[in-house]
Amino acid sequence: MSAPSPELPLDNHVFGPTKREILLILKREGQSDLQTLADRLYISKMAVHKHVQELEERGMVQRTPLRGMKGRPRLALQLAPGSQSLFPRAYAGVTCAALAYIEEKLGRKGVEEALRRRQTETVKTYRAQVNAATLPGRVHQLAELRDREGYMAEDHQAGPSKFEILEHNCPIIAIAENYWEACTVEREMFQKVLGANVEMTHRVVAGANVCRFLITPKRRQLG
Repeated sequence: MSAPSPELPLDNHVFGPTKREILLILKREGQSDLQTLADRLYISKMAVHKHVQELEERGMVQRTPLRGMKGRPRLALQLAPGSQSLFPRAYAGVTCAALAYIEEKLGRKGVEEALRRRQTETVKTYRAQVNAATLPGRVHQLAELRDREGYMAEDHQAGPSKFEILEHNCPIIAIAENYWEACTVEREMFQKVLGANVEMTHRVVAGANVCRFLITPKRRQLG
């Protein structure tokens, strides 16, 4: 299900540019530490610490044990639950209420059909903008389109004839938490738009830090 294109709350004047960049880095990477942030932002570790303290006081950032570290425990920084309102979200409340009504009347199959009908319109819109002659070109166009819609998307080559789209924000997470069919329909939509095989290997709604779509060319039919 495609999200609307709301203005990213981080773009307003509530946070200065350095704090916005810290929040975006943590959103994309899951966690980081003061020194890494200092290196990324080209400022001192002490300056980062000051910004982080202010973000902690506002409930935007929290500390957590650093993943994959042996020996003496070290703390990393990650987004706190209160930061979720800063990132684009679809009109989840209204949508979930509508889907709940459909489920009550028509069951889960009805919900899936409603999601697929909505995606039919999205596919038409996407195809008009994702039209490169090559698969890598279409993958890049789709990632750029999703990024503009608030999914914080980026694309990479994942191997010979393999590509991936990473989405660090899930505007429809409240919908997907209640209706896993939304993720299935989203993957199917990617396949139609790209004309390729698409596998969803990681999902934010399942606890991952990112939604990852692995994309490979369709095999040619013999005969």
